[in-house]
Amino acid sequence: MNAKKQALGRGLSALLAIPENEAMDLNDNASTVVGSIASISVDSIDANPFQPRTEFEEQALNELAASIRHQGIIQPITVRKIGHDKYQLISGERRLRASKIVGLEEIPAYIRIATDSQMLEMALVENIQRENLNAIEVALSYQALIDECKLTQEQMSEKVGKNRTTITNYLRLLKLPAEIQLDIHDDKISMGHARALITLDNIDQQLSITKQIVEKGLSVREVEKMVRMINNPEEKKQKKITKSLPETYHNAKKSLSNRFSSKIDIKRNNRGRGNIVIPFISDKDFERILELLK
Repeated sequence: MNAKKQALGRGLSALLAIPENEAMDLNDNASTVVGSIASISVDSIDANPFQPRTEFEEQALNELAASIRHQGIIQPITVRKIGHDKYQLISGERRLRASKIVGLEEIPAYIRIATDSQMLEMALVENIQRENLNAIEVALSYQALIDECKLTQEQMSEKVGKNRTTITNYLRLLKLPAEIQLDIHDDKISMGHARALITLDNIDQQLSITKQIVEKGLSVREVEKMVRMINNPEEKKQKKITKSLPETYHNAKKSLSNRFSSKIDIKRNNRGRGNIVIPFISDKDFERILELLK
């Protein structure tokens, strides 16, 4: 019988993905044993000092509170035990805050042992996966996982379910000036805008375009075009050349199009050099155009 109990205990630890020593008697009462789910006092839970999120939308919290009032807590929060009837939140801060709004005195919690590094990792991963963090908060979370938890981008990719390219794109946001990072944080510019700005080497140009995005409401496509023109001035020069046809060339283009029953294209640079393009749609059409050229 004892052997059977021991085997079941190992199976439970494996199922909950916790070390076996977490299921040992590290608690002062059996109802809140580490490695179990128990109902604990809301007032006995300290905030998570490693919480990456700094802002919680009031309306969303009130909506969650209304749901909890009618349906209760569907998913337990996760805490670590730090003393007699004293816990520290690992994940589930929105649920805890909403429970306080409702006025709950107790909340279901999964109790586990965790080091500071593990707490940070779990809080960051949970927020990245489940919360609507803004792009800068996500980027800072990824950077914290690299710096504090010593995770590689490959390891992060596995933990948060994102590919490495996505992680790299977020981390690159932290190379932008603080003013631009603040605009991303405040949703004044999007991730798409920021990704275009990153390709500019000149900070003054980055700031100038960001100001235009905010003031004029430029689209991502418009910003990408502006950045492309700055990074590839020859492309800008070429575009100007193709738009500088004199009036006589426009008239000739129209006349030739009518004569050949085909859309003629004429290109000319500022020095008078260029070419005339006569398209055809088949061998028969090509022969027709040749006869007209004779």
